[in-house]
Amino acid sequence: MTLFRRSFIVAATAALTVSALPALAQETTPAPAESAQTAEQMPQGKVLPDIVLGQADAPVTIVEYASFTCPHCAAFHDENLPKLKAEYIDTGKVKFIQRDVYFDAVGLWAGILARCGGDDKYYAVSDLLMSGQKTWLDAKTMDDISANLRKVGAKAGMTPEQMDACWNDKQKVADLVATFQTHATADKVEGTPSFVIDGEKVSNQPWDEMKKIIDAKLAAKG
Repeated sequence: MTLFRRSFIVAATAALTVSALPALAQETTPAPAESAQTAEQMPQGKVLPDIVLGQADAPVTIVEYASFTCPHCAAFHDENLPKLKAEYIDTGKVKFIQRDVYFDAVGLWAGILARCGGDDKYYAVSDLLMSGQKTWLDAKTMDDISANLRKVGAKAGMTPEQMDACWNDKQKVADLVATFQTHATADKVEGTPSFVIDGEKVSNQPWDEMKKIIDAKLAAKG
């Protein structure tokens, strides 16, 4: 799945022109004039701090740009992230940062849900969304996707009221989109999953090849 830099503002604006999840679960799309009016009602977003997985003082930092609706991202989280975690993150060699990319409103809904339980639960909820992506995205209508996401949230221990509050929080939505736009533009991200390993932009690749890059970065640290 590819997202060109010139499409960042378009994608983010499209996400912002729809309201909270219960209202999003509709088959229709707002007319351009209605979309513009809705966008104007959104607050100014601010960049949120990264959520770090691993030790803060780990010598190497890996940033992943991922979309919750991207199948290649789900594959990385199912196949390679456990290896990365066991060999490098849990051993204190690498700290990992996931930065969400929003291609569409559904990806934004999922991103809001991932943050809904607080920073300490972000990666746990992200894992549920990635590992269950085929299941919760397997829906014919927006109502079905809404219901499926609610099941994921419930599995993570969230109440319906908690999820509604998160999806209706316009400031948080604006902050998430601003965070996505700022980081993805700065790192010139063109697709997901994409990685920045200690400042070096790296495309998605087999684990053995990524491992070589990580080992080289660790060796350079002495």
